[in-house]
Amino acid sequence: MKSHKTRNDLKSNAKAVSIDILNGRLARPSIWHSRQSKPIGISKGIQFIAVHEMLDSFRTEVDTHVDTMAERVVQLGGTALGTAQTVANKTALKPYPVDIYKITDHLTALAERYGTVANAVRAGIDTTDEAGDADTADILTGFFTRARQISMVS
Repeated sequence: MKSHKTRNDLKSNAKAVSIDILNGRLARPSIWHSRQSKPIGISKGIQFIAVHEMLDSFRTEVDTHVDTMAERVVQLGGTALGTAQTVANKTALKPYPVDIYKITDHLTALAERYGTVANAVRAGIDTTDEAGDADTADILTGFFTRARQISMVS
């Protein structure tokens, strides 16, 4: 994909590596974020409100990190690829189970997906740092830290 000129003085290789990593990471949280609404819609029980509020706060955090990653792509001269089609084609997440109803089962399924996202982001930290883009590595580190914490919920 064609890049646009920026005032960012990173070497072109570092920019290309970071843009690719960030766009790949944009897909995972976006699809995972959209799948979080399923548990809210079909869960029931005395914990429903607490879980609903917890998942809402997680989604807010995901939105913040996704926005930051997309902004970084643009700062590096790239195009943030966050369309539904791109997201669907790039995700490595397993499909969300449609046959579970217990809140604990949903939390386990979500924690698995948060863990998958966190592991992919962690790999991106090393790759972007090695390419010479410490700023992108820092952005990914912030996201990794929170995703890892959330994956330990269940």
